[in-house]
This record gives sequence, C-alpha cells and structure tokens, in this order.
Amino acid sequence: MIPLAFLFLVLHVSSSPSSAALDSTYNTFLQCMQKNTKTQPSQLSSIIYSPYSPSYTSVLRAYIRNARFNTTTTKKPLLIVTPTTENHISATVLCAKTLGLRIKTRSGGHDYAGLSYISDVPFVMIDMFNLRSITVDLADQSAWVQAGATLGELYHSIWKKSKALGFPAGVCPTVGAGGHISGGGYGNMIRKYGLAVDYVVDAKIVDAKGSVLDRKAMGEGLFWAIRGGGGASFGVILAYKVKLVPVPQTVTVFKVQRTQDVVTDRLTDFVYQWQQAAPTTNDGLFMRMLIQPVTSKANKGQTTVRSTINAFYLGKADELVSFLAKDFPLLGLKKEDCTELSWIESVLWWANFDNGTSPDALLDRDQNSAIFGTRKSDYVQTPISKDGLELIWKKIAELGKVGLVFNPYGGRMNQVSPTATPFSHRAGNLFKIQYSISWREPGPEADNKYVTQIRSLYSYMTPFVSKNPRSAFLNYRDIDIGVNHFGANSYEEGKVYGYKYFGAANFDRLVKVKTAVDPDNFFKSEQSIPTLPKSA
Repeated sequence: MIPLAFLFLVLHVSSSPSSAALDSTYNTFLQCMQKNTKTQPSQLSSIIYSPYSPSYTSVLRAYIRNARFNTTTTKKPLLIVTPTTENHISATVLCAKTLGLRIKTRSGGHDYAGLSYISDVPFVMIDMFNLRSITVDLADQSAWVQAGATLGELYHSIWKKSKALGFPAGVCPTVGAGGHISGGGYGNMIRKYGLAVDYVVDAKIVDAKGSVLDRKAMGEGLFWAIRGGGGASFGVILAYKVKLVPVPQTVTVFKVQRTQDVVTDRLTDFVYQWQQAAPTTNDGLFMRMLIQPVTSKANKGQTTVRSTINAFYLGKADELVSFLAKDFPLLGLKKEDCTELSWIESVLWWANFDNGTSPDALLDRDQNSAIFGTRKSDYVQTPISKDGLELIWKKIAELGKVGLVFNPYGGRMNQVSPTATPFSHRAGNLFKIQYSISWREPGPEADNKYVTQIRSLYSYMTPFVSKNPRSAFLNYRDIDIGVNHFGANSYEEGKVYGYKYFGAANFDRLVKVKTAVDPDNFFKSEQSIPTLPKSA
C-alpha cells in the first residue's frame, strides 16, 4: 500500500506534481482496476484519466457548473474515473482505498460549493455521466433511474411512455438525479406530492467494501439515510427506483411581476399577502417568488426591488383564477395571464424554453455552461411583518445584486413526519429562502465582493428566519456553516452543520447509520456525516 502521507507530500505540497509521480500513481491505479475488474488496460484507459491524459481537462470541465471552481489554482482530481459498469465503481472504491485516496462523486455538477469535484486532499472523482439509463415501468408506475441521468432525461423518458404520469423533482433539467434525490429533491409539485425522496422505493449503492447493495441487502437503516441524508457520506449511489405520480391532461402556468414604488408600499402589501396565501392555498398550486434589486428609470435611476412570481398549477386556468381571487386578491390574476399546457410542456416552460419547443430539448446536457455564483438557504416559520419586509427591501437595494427566492411549503409537506426521511423541514415551515447571486467577472476580487454581499444579506435576515437551529437545505450546500475544511467533521463538529441540515434527531440517526456501514469513515468529505468516536 502507498501511504496517504507520501501521496499528499508528492502531489499536494508541490504546486506542480511531477509527471513521473502522476504516471506512477496512474499506472498503479490502472493495475489495481485491472485486477479487480478483469478488464484489459487498453479498455480501462478509456475511462480513467490523469492530469496528463489528453481528455482530462475536457472531461473535468464538462460538468463544472460554477466557474468559481474552474481556475488554474483550483485543487483538481488526481484521477477521474468515468465508469460504464457497476463493477468499475466497486473497483474504484477498492483501489482508492488501496492507494490512500478519497472519492468524490459527480452526477450533474450542480452542487453550489463544487464539492463533487474539488478538495484539499488527494482524491479520485467518479463522474457518473455514462451511467444514465432510465427504465419506466407503466405496470407499477415506477422508474429505475441511474445516478448519472439528468432530471430532463427522466422527465423525457416518462413522457415517452405516458402523458398521464410525472415525477415531483426539480425544475432544472440538467441537474443529476443522483445528487438531487439523495439530498431531498424538490420541485414545483412539492405542495401536492412532497419531495422526490418520498417516492423512492428501492436503490442501489456501492458501499465502502465495494459491494453492490439493493434495499434488501443494505437494510432499512441505510435505505432511510440515502433518502435525504446525502448519498456521498455512505457510498456511491448507482440508481434509485421511484414511484411516479399522476398529472392531469392540462396544467396551468403564469408569471406575474410587481415592482416597488418608492412612494407607496404596494410591494410590501403584495409580498405580505403572498406569505399568507402561498403555503395555504390549493395544494396543487406552487407559487415561487423571486425578490431582486432593479434600477428603475421610473424612479429616477434609484435601485428598488422587483417581485416575480412563477407559478404552476395541476389543473385548468378557470379553477386557478377562481380560488386565487379569494386566497390572494392582491395578485389580481386574470385568465389571460395564464397559459394552459401539458405537464411536459410546463417542464419546458419552467426551464425557460420557448413555447412549442420539442421535449427532446430536455436531453441537452448543456455542458461547459459554468457561471460564477453562490447560494445560501433559510426557512421561514413565522410571516415576516410589513415593517420587516420594508427593511429587507432597503437592504437588498443597498447591496445591489443579491436576491431572494421564496419557495412555499404547506400541503403535503405538512403531512409527512419530519423523521420519515432525513429531510426534517416539514410542518411548521411556511417557505424556504434561497439566497442567490451570480456574476460574470472572473477573479478573486469579484468573488470576494459578491460572496461578501450574500453573507451580508444572510446575516441581516437573522431575525426573520428559523432559530435554534437556524435551518438550512443540504442540497444548497453552504460551507460557511460550521467547519468547512476537509477532515474536520468529528461528531461534535458535525453537529454544527448536521443539526441545521437535518435536525438533531435525524442527524444523530444518520451518524449511527454511518458508523455501522462505514466505521472507518472512508466516504469522508467536507460536511459529510461523521462516525461516532471509537470509544462511544
């Protein structure tokens, strides 16, 4: 075995590891993979890349979604493996352990902190994009979806088989199914059907021993953990079997904007009423609200705030207009504001495709499309007062770029126990906030400027959001929460972020599962689930 300390010295103390050292590690890994897969080196060389492989850079960059982590100084994988079989993944786990390397798994690359493809320690990145098969079974209204498939590909596969079924997951079609589902997974059917993890009925995972396990083999403890606790803490997710949900022949969407008037408080009244209506109205309606700073000519160039509601309803426009007239009168929704579509057409609408676009567009993986950005999250459990909203408008206008996205809960989310899955943010939450900021200027100065801005707004929002703990959403991974460097995730340190992501009871249960299935903490990374101390 090559000691980890030696590898770290050779490959990470030096800013430019020697070609000989990299070649030696590559060859040793290749030989190990050959032994464990019974595959010829010539075949394995087409799925294993070192930094000196001609395709290394293009493979790495293809699914980097955040340009902040696509720089010459970003710590990159020592090796990239792009498996085409389950056996390749089992062997990668065994060989990484033999060489003292860690593993990162990337299914779509949309993790905001880039943690699936960066690290401060030597690591192998498993990129799942070749493992993307989807099998839809209409007999039991289910689908097996491999971790490397995108949500767009999943929706497309469902649509090809049935016009009456859908799946309650995210609205961005290029998100990878593996990471999305393992962290919870929500979309615009959350109030009607809940989370993606609520419909997982089986799964396949490679554990720390390199074994391939399904639900029966892994046991109910691990099966519970990988439905919202993050798969990468426990192994490499291969696939999920999910139950599909019924969707009507006609659904309705609309987009409505309101801009703050510096003379009146109409926007404040509007948003205050949204807080009352969005989590309590018809369960089939999801009204996402975006709050963004804008510079308005009407207000003499002053920066004010704009609200945009993007909405989805599982039904027809007449029904929607009728009940919103009572539930949200300040919206003033009219039928002409609405567009009736099929479910698959609504998927395209949410992804900002033009009306009439073929569903085949959902198969476009939009590679090499990185922008600069960062995100944070919060949960709101008590409506923000009108005075509070006006203070928030002033802060957003003052900062100038960072915005908020309000995602309403209620409905089905109030009916599922917080311990049914590791995702604990159920009843009692009115809406989730995503703090959002994106930019195009490269370099550390721009990074610092905009990261400082989002941190400032996050701090300012403290009085208005959940407390003890101040909760957060795992899939909006936030490395500002607690310890954020590799390896500093002991049980006590893990509680800092774990209680925020999962709640105390669920975090402690996740730790027990982790200790049982990965006692040596091989699947360890920034903010992963820790193991209990050996003496515990």
